[in-house]
Amino acid sequence: MTSFDTKIAVLLREDLASWQRLNVTAFLVSGIAHVTPELMGDPYLDADDTEYLPMFGQPVMVFSGTADVLTAAHTRALGRGLRFSIFTDELFHTGNDIDNRAAVRAVPGEKLALAGLAVHGPKNAVDKILKGASLHR
Repeated sequence: MTSFDTKIAVLLREDLASWQRLNVTAFLVSGIAHVTPELMGDPYLDADDTEYLPMFGQPVMVFSGTADVLTAAHTRALGRGLRFSIFTDELFHTGNDIDNRAAVRAVPGEKLALAGLAVHGPKNAVDKILKGASLHR
């Protein structure tokens, strides 16, 4: 098994419905892929030479935690200067990117109702950011 110096992690609030967890995860990792294209592997080919889109070249670890764990992770990620994506409760009620960004912009950082966040960075830094979270089951 390959070892990586970095970690891609998604942290979800533990009280989300199943469909919300899936939706939030998909949105959050798209931000990581956008700002770190070097994480993307090569396109996939099947035996018939049909080409499929590339995916991350390393695992994405999914964690869950309470709202307090998410708030603490948000604070720690900011303190470490890592870029990360967020998904707030308000985004469940919007239908497009413009409204999504406006919903986040309307709330001060310390008052964001975080449903999830995703971060990529050095493995030990990400582990410290996720303190108190557990692997999603």
